[in-house]
Amino acid sequence: MIDLAFTIGEQTRALRTLHDPSDQEALLHLLRVLFAAGRKDLPLGRLFEGQVDALQIVSRYGSAEQRTRLVDAVAAGGIVGVWNADLPGKPLVLKEGRLEGGKSFASGAGMVTHALVTVEGNGGRQLILVDLVRTPPTIDRKFWQVIGMQRSETHIVCWDGDHIRPNDLIGQPGDYVREPWFSGGAMRFAAVQAGGIAALVDQTRDHLVATGRTDDPHQAGRLADLYGLAETASGSVRNAAKGWFGDETTRLPLVSAARTAVYDAGGRALALAQEAVGVSALFVSHPLAATITDLSMYLRQPGPDAQRMRVGAAVASGVLNPSL
Repeated sequence: MIDLAFTIGEQTRALRTLHDPSDQEALLHLLRVLFAAGRKDLPLGRLFEGQVDALQIVSRYGSAEQRTRLVDAVAAGGIVGVWNADLPGKPLVLKEGRLEGGKSFASGAGMVTHALVTVEGNGGRQLILVDLVRTPPTIDRKFWQVIGMQRSETHIVCWDGDHIRPNDLIGQPGDYVREPWFSGGAMRFAAVQAGGIAALVDQTRDHLVATGRTDDPHQAGRLADLYGLAETASGSVRNAAKGWFGDETTRLPLVSAARTAVYDAGGRALALAQEAVGVSALFVSHPLAATITDLSMYLRQPGPDAQRMRVGAAVASGVLNPSL
């Protein structure tokens, strides 16, 4: 099993910049690094994508001192997450400089050293960069009882009046949900998911080669279909990246199209991989077992129907048109 903390550091060093990509080439490079992380290990990809998100947010909205502080922390081996989902019934709030309440779905809890959290403020959600060594939360690990993505350590975290310094606040209220970056960030996790689909191809092929079943025409057909699905997923992410610096009206619809294509391709690829490998894929010791359960979980990002509706509306209005 890979050392997630160490490998996240390796992946971060592979980046050309810790800021928002400034052109198409830089964006494609970032997405390919994320794709490779997801292909290697989906929990790794999930946590690494969160670190990229946090670094870009602080680069975009933070002060020079805040950017330097976070970059130095990451260079020293720190890991950063973004925790936005409020704990039902006990949302995180900032009262007189103190944090009270909690966050749910806090990926990397107990592993990350810094977290960008959000609290509701006048004018919108306020970002706070919390040094978790200085201001550690209570972690409820009973929450994360799932069949996939267990190693992402996605738990409930709570604070009880912990002091926050003024320079821990990042940007202005409302910055976190500013477009196109908020919705456009889905390109990053779509790239990780596309890498997970590529891993299904890798592991199914390896199994069929090892068991001498690649000459079976049905299995060859399944491999061909798996390849096509993986290419559909990665191609949709490439297409969104290529459109990011073009016409602003197509930017977010193309991201939604990528999310939809990856979601659909992933579901079909999961079924095909299990058909090809059979019951062996359900043994815990088989490489496919983790990929199947992890990808099944990770594909369940919120609002898939809303993404499909956005794409449909863009097609209806002529904003999106098929092309070669």
